[in-house]
Amino acid sequence: MSEICRHVLLEGRVQGVGFRAFVRRNARRLKLQGWVKNLADGRVEALISGPEEDVKELLELMKEGPSLARVRDISLSSREDCNLSGQFEIKY
Repeated sequence: MSEICRHVLLEGRVQGVGFRAFVRRNARRLKLQGWVKNLADGRVEALISGPEEDVKELLELMKEGPSLARVRDISLSSREDCNLSGQFEIKY
């Protein structure tokens, strides 16, 4: 299975609703690498790396988010060579 890396930006009600913890929990369950963080402009940013099917599963989950979240827009871009290792983390 091929490894892929995706840079993600999410807009909507994605801060203050447990979004980062939701992403981290699901990414760790899927054994993905990367990070997620809040941006000053109200968006959430993430970098995700792992097997293609698992990354796609996490992206589908992120489109919905936790129950209080409302994702209005998701922007995806591919990255070459993420150089990520270790557990998926929340960045501050």
